Amino acid sequence: MKPGEGTTARLWHLERRPFAAGANPSKVCGSCCLAPAPKDLPAVIPTDVLTLFFMTALALGAAPGPDNLFVLTQSALHGKVAGLLVTLGLCTGLLVHTIAVALGIAAIFKTSEIAFTLLKFAGAAFLVYLAVQSFRAGRADMVSRRQERLGAFALYRRGIIMNVTNPKVAIFFLALLPQFADPARGSVPLQILMLGGLFILATVIVFGAVALAAGELGEVMKRSPTIQIWLNRIAGMVFLGLAVRLAVIER
Repeated sequence: MKPGEGTTARLWHLERRPFAAGANPSKVCGSCCLAPAPKDLPAVIPTDVLTLFFMTALALGAAPGPDNLFVLTQSALHGKVAGLLVTLGLCTGLLVHTIAVALGIAAIFKTSEIAFTLLKFAGAAFLVYLAVQSFRAGRADMVSRRQERLGAFALYRRGIIMNVTNPKVAIFFLALLPQFADPARGSVPLQILMLGGLFILATVIVFGAVALAAGELGEVMKRSPTIQIWLNRIAGMVFLGLAVRLAVIER
């Protein structure tokens, strides 16, 4: 055998050897294989990982928080359809956060104090505005007229603003989604988008149920003008509480 002939044969053998599904060629071949791991692998997340993530998302959506409280109050005040529109807006905000994590933009709010502070105060100001509107609301006929002026898009926009202006959601997604992604399975950004879509599905299920239940209860309670006034006041207090909570949070 000529010098170097054995090494060449060994490299050729390793390059031709099939790899197990999901294996990283650079790790299987060790230092002998010169070919890098392919970067065009399709993102495939195992079913058990997806199931665990979906159950986690359902539990997080059901836990009391600013978003589901927002859906509850809007549904109780304006009805089931309004709650569902707000839910769609909130989920659109989650889509924005998912894309931001996939592109690495969300890391700005974890590293920049200025960006984090500006966004959270913008969200707090929006919640204070909603609180003032609720405190100024009168009887049910006044609320009905305001509802007509708001329209579907205004309610949908409320949900988007409520979610996008909360930097804690961006940081939360930045911490949660990468835990269920693995570079060995393919494109990490694509896995992040898949996981974000699954989280949004869980949110639609949970928040949709909250909207329907609160809307039914609100329809019953709005038959009394006095109860309607108190619903508006309670909603105003909830909005103020959420505004304070958002204003004082730290990264």
